[in-house]
This record gives sequence, C-alpha cells and structure tokens, in this order.
Amino acid sequence: MTRSSNGDEDVKDVVREYWNGRADSYDDDGISGVRDDEQREAWLAVLRQWTGDPPRRVLDLGCGTGTISLLLAELGHDVSGIDLTPEMLERARSKAREARLSIGFGLGDAEALPVPDDACDVVTARHLIWTLPNPSRAIREWRRVVRPGGRIILLEGRWDFPEPWDEYREIYDDLPLYRGRPPGELVDFLADHGLERIEREPLMDATLWGEDPEQELYVVGVDVPE
Repeated sequence: MTRSSNGDEDVKDVVREYWNGRADSYDDDGISGVRDDEQREAWLAVLRQWTGDPPRRVLDLGCGTGTISLLLAELGHDVSGIDLTPEMLERARSKAREARLSIGFGLGDAEALPVPDDACDVVTARHLIWTLPNPSRAIREWRRVVRPGGRIILLEGRWDFPEPWDEYREIYDDLPLYRGRPPGELVDFLADHGLERIEREPLMDATLWGEDPEQELYVVGVDVPE
C-alpha cells in the first residue's frame, strides 16, 4: 500500500477524535459490547481458554470501553488497560466501578507503551491492529513487554468495508492493515516479525457478537519463547 504524507501523530489525532466520538454509543454495538449473560459467558469461555489459569498479569491494549478488560478481571486476572482515547477510558473506568472490579486504566499508545520490559504475562488486543499507522512497531513493543513464556492474544477480523469510512478517508492510506486481514495473512505478518508458535481459531459463533457476524472474525495466540 502506498503511504500518504500524513505523519503518524496526525493519523493518531484523527483516530483519537473518531473513537472519542464513539465512546457513548460503542457498547450498543453487539460486536463491541456485551449485552446479555449468554454473550458474556461465551466470551468468558474464549478468554479462559486462551489466557490460561489466573491470576496472570494481563495488559489489554486498545481497551476502549473496557469490554475485554472487565471479562479478564472477572476471570481473576490482574488487568490493566491502555487506550489512546480519553472518552473511551472514562467509560471503562465507570463500568469497572459499577462491576466492583479493580482495573488500572491509563492513556497510552499501543506503539510506544509506558510499560517496562517483561512486565506482563499476557497482552491482549481486540480489533486494534488495523487502526495503527505502524503495526510493525506495535508488534515489537508487545513482544517487549511480555515476559518469556507469556502470550500475545489478538482478537481480530477481516473488515469488508466497501469504501473507507468518511472519518478515515484522509488517513486510510496511512494504515497498512486497514480493513484487517484474513487470519492466514495476519499469521504471516506476525511470523515476518519474528514471532513463532502461532495458533489461530475462528470466532464465528453468533453468541459472541450478539448477531451472525458479517465479517471473518478470529483469535490468534502467540506463545513467547522462554
């Protein structure tokens, strides 16, 4: 993909502004929020399988309104969430207080994490990588903060947008993975960046999303060598 002349910080400003504007309505979307107990239990089962036995130190990147962070904390993990978007984080904090869950949410950039080396057992990210202007840098950062023997878990998809979103029209050429990728292509992308021991599994059960998914949705797990 040909990159345009927007700098990474300019791109992130557009991304931040868009998702700030989505904060109040984000959880109303079944693919983003959790609307009933059946959906919640389905997600708990997926996350339990992929994160392993609690308690683990989990960093949830691009945590948004905290949907995945709260589920991870409910499983008994020690969870922190990072997002670029202040309004999303305020919503996440409010949800955590209502659920009486202790989760540390902070403002941060998934491509330049304010986290020491080897600080986490698990890094999770849901529907994040396609929004990043430099996903290669992000992968290096995620690998840096996960301890040897830990895991990176990406909940991702291939988004069949017929046209770029209006709000993204000026920046989509600056997002190398815009629209996401089929699972095999994302696995290849991770392998090209030195990651090995990669597993994947489709996530097409309508219960997870509150509706029959129109996109190709899946999970990829990377075991970091000890």
